[in-house]
Amino acid sequence: MNAATYEAAAGGQVFGYVLVLVAGVAITAGLVWAVRLGMNVRRRESAPPRPDEQPTLPPDGPVRETREVREPHEVPRATEESERLTPHQLGNVGTRRAEDQRRPRWSPGSSGSFGGGGGGRT
Repeated sequence: MNAATYEAAAGGQVFGYVLVLVAGVAITAGLVWAVRLGMNVRRRESAPPRPDEQPTLPPDGPVRETREVREPHEVPRATEESERLTPHQLGNVGTRRAEDQRRPRWSPGSSGSFGGGGGGRT
């Protein structure tokens, strides 16, 4: 090998080092810019609420969960057999409180789930 080959190889390494240095400075500058931008955005936002502005409990205490069995309202029927009801004619089918408030349980002898492996009802 001659001196020109060594100089070409050394020049390529220096170019790589400079390229890595420039990329590192660019990434660092980008991160500094992003942090400053975030600080400016946060400065423009409203302040968090003070302790006296926090929500308070109602005078009668915390709200409790209510459990009840619900059943759907009757679905509207078409007047004629050939007529079809569209979704906007059906509206929101609401629910009402059921008369029987006992929670439904599994029937004895049922498997409990589809593919549960039990014998099922026989």
